[in-house]
Amino acid sequence: MPRQSCALALAAICIGSGAFGAPMHLRRIADGVYEFQGAIALMDRANSGAIANLGVVIGNKGSAVIDTGGSVKEGRELLSAIRAISKKPVLYVINTHVHPDHIFGNAAFLGLGATFVGHANLPRAMAAQGPYYLKSFLPAMGHRLLADVKIVPPTLLVKDHRTLDLGGRKLALKTWAASHTDTDITIEDEKTKVLFAGDLLFVSHIPVIDNSLKGFILDTQRLQKQDARVVVPGHGPIPGDWHRAVADERHYFDVLQADLKASLQHGLGMRAAVRSAGSSQAHKWKLFDDYNKRNATTAYAELEWN
Repeated sequence: MPRQSCALALAAICIGSGAFGAPMHLRRIADGVYEFQGAIALMDRANSGAIANLGVVIGNKGSAVIDTGGSVKEGRELLSAIRAISKKPVLYVINTHVHPDHIFGNAAFLGLGATFVGHANLPRAMAAQGPYYLKSFLPAMGHRLLADVKIVPPTLLVKDHRTLDLGGRKLALKTWAASHTDTDITIEDEKTKVLFAGDLLFVSHIPVIDNSLKGFILDTQRLQKQDARVVVPGHGPIPGDWHRAVADERHYFDVLQADLKASLQHGLGMRAAVRSAGSSQAHKWKLFDDYNKRNATTAYAELEWN
């Protein structure tokens, strides 16, 4: 497919009060496909956890929600925005992976008859990590925002590929190598060729490695080969040239890996190695100081034994 700029008209639909007191914006990025762009920030009370990009795809029978946000408050605002543009039922709630900024809004969609969908590893990951997330985010988010959060696991699992039919519109779901997490899936609307990449793609926001640097490098290679017209990242603005955005992400991983391998060859311990690894990339990414050392620590442990 030819690369096409996302400078195409994006219609904004504003409903309810957003995380910052402003209306929540669902941007129409293709026929029947909408996106909410989260803030490039850490989850806290001020933003109600609304830092991840969320999606909605509407077919003839109903809609699919792609991630629900970092709080039930955000999830409810998302549901209100959806109802303002479509009276059709929410058929599916799809979580791209286990992280709280993508799943903490799930409870807002309980009781609607929607099927929750996710990676085959997601129920196990939610059970293991959900209580920790609730505890660790309490200081930043506060009791009021987290009180209604429920860890809602998927009942429809994706083990490799799965297709969901929204009526006249099919979504292709795909699992990926363990990289950002071991629960990552992507969702492509076959009608418009819009791909929701979840946190396999970060734009402006520094990529985050929670599982495997090598797996992330592999996933960027596979992502480049996707037949997509538009790719929605998990964080940051939709890129005009998504191939370039994936290449930028891959470059960060390559630099981080090269720096860490050099440190290992020189016998540097983890503490010294992570202090400087990837530092040449600091000017290219937002939240670099919040995540780069964490990325380097995860990658160092992986490279040390492989």
